[in-house]
Amino acid sequence: MKVLVLTVLCGLITALQALDPLSLALEGLDITGTWYVKAMVADKGLPKEKRPKAVAPIRLDVLDRGYLEASFTFLKKGQCHEMKVVMHSTEELGKFGLSGDNGSVYLTPLPVKDHCVLYYEGQSHGRRFRMGKLLGRSPDANPEALEAFQKFTQSKGLPLEDISLPTQTESCVPESD
Repeated sequence: MKVLVLTVLCGLITALQALDPLSLALEGLDITGTWYVKAMVADKGLPKEKRPKAVAPIRLDVLDRGYLEASFTFLKKGQCHEMKVVMHSTEELGKFGLSGDNGSVYLTPLPVKDHCVLYYEGQSHGRRFRMGKLLGRSPDANPEALEAFQKFTQSKGLPLEDISLPTQTESCVPESD
């Protein structure tokens, strides 16, 4: 479960890269507001059965002193949970840190309008863990954005065959029998 929460958190954190509250644009991309997770990829350390099949949007908000908050819902043991993650900006453009975590979240704009990649690198249970998410302003599929995400995935050495395309939901929906 910790890996799943880290995966979701990492994706959110990456989208929250801002240098200060007054400058919320990253290379022309306003990162605040609602983002839809269109595709995901992770190290082989995250089994496919542990990856979410459906995801709710992520909401990014700017807090005081350049902190960014990601809020989202996720499913755990058949129950919905709401989570908020606060990230702090770093000196490196597009890079964020997490409190109590030695990992980093990166937000990388894509050449496709209103799309970016949320990328996390860190440790989980003593092992290196990496995860990327394709985020977009609209829940609609965008083949160009997916192609750009595939190129990003390859550049990070993550396996293309591990890319998943989760179903979009408005909020967490408990599993049924």
